[in-house]
Amino acid sequence: MIKKIVVGLIGLVGLIGPLRTQTTDRGFEIAKNLEIFSSVYKNLNLNYVDDVDPGKTIKVAIDAMLSSLDPYTNYFPESDIEDVKLQLLGEYGGVGALIMQRGDSILISEPYKGLPADEAGLKAGDRILAVGGESTKGKTTADVSSAMRGQAGTSVTLRLEREGKEFERTLTRRAIKLPNVPYSGYVGDGNVGYIKLDEFTADAAKNVREAFVKLKKENPSMKGVILDLRGNGGGLMNEAVDIVNIWVPRGTLVVETKGKIAAKNMKSLTRLQPEDTEIPLAVIIDGSSASASEIVSGSLQDLDRAVIIGQRSFGKGLVQNILPMPYNSQMKVTVSKYYIPSGRCIQAIDYSHRDENGRAIKVPDSLKTAFKTKSGRTVYDGFGIEPDIEIEPEYMSNIAIALTQKFLIFDYATRFYRSHESIAPAAEFEITDEIYTDFCRFLKEHSLTYSTTTERYIKQLRDIAKQEKYDSAIEQQLKEMEQRLASEKEGDLTKHRDEICDMLKAEILTRYYYDEGRLQGALKTDPVVLRAVTELKKNN
Repeated sequence: MIKKIVVGLIGLVGLIGPLRTQTTDRGFEIAKNLEIFSSVYKNLNLNYVDDVDPGKTIKVAIDAMLSSLDPYTNYFPESDIEDVKLQLLGEYGGVGALIMQRGDSILISEPYKGLPADEAGLKAGDRILAVGGESTKGKTTADVSSAMRGQAGTSVTLRLEREGKEFERTLTRRAIKLPNVPYSGYVGDGNVGYIKLDEFTADAAKNVREAFVKLKKENPSMKGVILDLRGNGGGLMNEAVDIVNIWVPRGTLVVETKGKIAAKNMKSLTRLQPEDTEIPLAVIIDGSSASASEIVSGSLQDLDRAVIIGQRSFGKGLVQNILPMPYNSQMKVTVSKYYIPSGRCIQAIDYSHRDENGRAIKVPDSLKTAFKTKSGRTVYDGFGIEPDIEIEPEYMSNIAIALTQKFLIFDYATRFYRSHESIAPAAEFEITDEIYTDFCRFLKEHSLTYSTTTERYIKQLRDIAKQEKYDSAIEQQLKEMEQRLASEKEGDLTKHRDEICDMLKAEILTRYYYDEGRLQGALKTDPVVLRAVTELKKNN
């Protein structure tokens, strides 16, 4: 194996070697550095005190080289091909369950509906003790996830623990296809459609189109539709183009790609008959909406076809291609930038320029260029998609963060599920006074403690005062502040009840109705969705 790598590299050097006569030629620099790399590895292999693992060492070298470019150019050895499938197709071979790490334990956090883990009766909260006879002790979620994945049709045996009792389940892996449209339905008074799109994987456009057609068929008087792209990191560009096509005429330019190889530059136009070019449309985005999400939201904004609501998007205007490599490996390479109909590129970070610490820099305001939408509105490039209506993000309270980090919301939902055979439908279920009181009792049993930012600053002030010899002069005031703050914290469960109830509701609904139920249950109080409903109704 080592010999093949070294000989292969030297062979490549030999092919490029004749270019050395032109010392300014880029080919000479490539040949020279490949020869240096080959020599370094050859000498490591011959002289290093311990054996050098060729696969591992070369992979580290490749990863280091690619990391100097951008985060999206990656190399995948054959062992990681399942990850490539998951990124591109939303598909992998496995048992269909999310897992999480809690201390030294690996737990099932959510089984996917109707897939092997769910059908075998695995539940959120089950502790995974072993996979395929190998203990999970000391393993990470990545280790356990990798062990649970495999070729569809093969089997894997899990040893688990639930409420102190151990049991085993042998599961047959399947090709797990994650739903890119986990929920669609109606919001507001039932006259506005809602479609949640999680990923731009294969068939995303087909599934969004089918969801929209179904909503219109069920309610012909529908007043508008919301496409929710929050948290959607992108995916396949052609799926983004076809989704835009649902609401704009055939032959409309959606995105243009421009890269080093001019022959590969292309313009992507809509190619199908649209479903509806008149219905009011709102697209919701946030800081995690990227790439294909920005093609959809940005092009619909440029075409003045939709109102964009939420927070500024991530700003990824780079396009990657998957290239085949030797020995069943693959490489994902950034090959071009994309430009939406107004002509702007929304890439927010310039990876070709770095600061003195080696960090890529954001495009400065001074270099941002103004562009015009179809109707003449001004939009800018270089910093993601800026919403037409910006809504400030909601930040978690200190107590909510503590409840999440200490798994207390998760644990209560587990206990609730085990003691309640059924609950109301997802659209009707609410956290009642009785449930919330029971949750508060549960917290007392588990001695919830947490620190606030104010407490941390008081501690920091005390440390500084001690260093500067002012501690005795202000200690009494600091103690009084701490006492008053402790008194205020006692009321946090009341002060932040709405936020905590939303978290409890989401976790409990997931246990009974999976991800679809969680999404449906959240719509009634989602401030961004409610604002979108209001805006759409203005157009009727």
